[in-house]
Amino acid sequence: MIVIGAEDVANRLGREKCIALMREAMIGLSTGTSRQPLRSVIDLGNGNLFGVMPGVVDGAGFGAKLVSVFPSAAAHGRSHQGAILLFDRSSGAPVCLVDAGAVTAIRTACASAAATDKLARADAKRLAILGTGEQAWQHALAIPYVRQIEHIAIWGRSTEKARHLCERLQEELAISVEVAPSPRAAVDTADIICTTTSARDPILFSTDVQDGAHINVVGSSYAGPAEIDETLVKRARFFPDHREGVLAQGAEFLRAKAAGLVSETDVLAEIGTVFAGAAEGRVGKADVTIYKSLGSIVQDLACAAFLHRTYADAV
Repeated sequence: MIVIGAEDVANRLGREKCIALMREAMIGLSTGTSRQPLRSVIDLGNGNLFGVMPGVVDGAGFGAKLVSVFPSAAAHGRSHQGAILLFDRSSGAPVCLVDAGAVTAIRTACASAAATDKLARADAKRLAILGTGEQAWQHALAIPYVRQIEHIAIWGRSTEKARHLCERLQEELAISVEVAPSPRAAVDTADIICTTTSARDPILFSTDVQDGAHINVVGSSYAGPAEIDETLVKRARFFPDHREGVLAQGAEFLRAKAAGLVSETDVLAEIGTVFAGAAEGRVGKADVTIYKSLGSIVQDLACAAFLHRTYADAV
């Protein structure tokens, strides 16, 4: 069995390739050639979680991700830590063990980039990122692969962390990056917004968002904490990564539903269906679109299978 660590993941899983893998994985999930049940999540208290995510990817194998989510550990490393175990479909043998934190970091942002490519306006060029952790950084690196970003605004509860992230991005990207004093200021003129926080209650409100914006809602991966308010869910064309998962565990949708503002019919087609051309994404220039990302094991397994192939070919 091949073991692939975090450094190899970062070196081998390029963003352009990963964006393509995410499109393919989500099309497979939406068309039924790949499958995943709802994840199992154990609340460990203090915002910490342990999750188990099994699934099967057409042509790639089957397996599971075991992952811990410890937001408090982000300052000293990754908040998401664990392992992806990939099995061979024909023999049933485990063939590859991959660092889950490294894969999650890259594939989450690349899935958002794939959704952005389909849902954001073609002329979108101003990006706002709410959050200062690893996903904030990864999204800032991934979104420019699908749009010609000219400006990035960063907001975080810690101005020091926001400033540090801006400095890091200015070294890595030939793009103007600035710290915003508030979420509202960050998104004021944004065409694309990524919420990547661990906020328990909404930090982004419908009144803050201009017509025509696209939003990737990423930070909350289970029922409970919500990054955007109920009115914004009602206003937007709301696309899930996995419909069953979002209906059961998408906190922003569940809050809006509990408030009587939306129903299950307001959750539109899965992003994979949009990728496949079987459902409309953005209809009008003034539409506000939302991609709700819970994260899908088919994304992890697609990355693991790609890494296994490239590693095997190299040796």
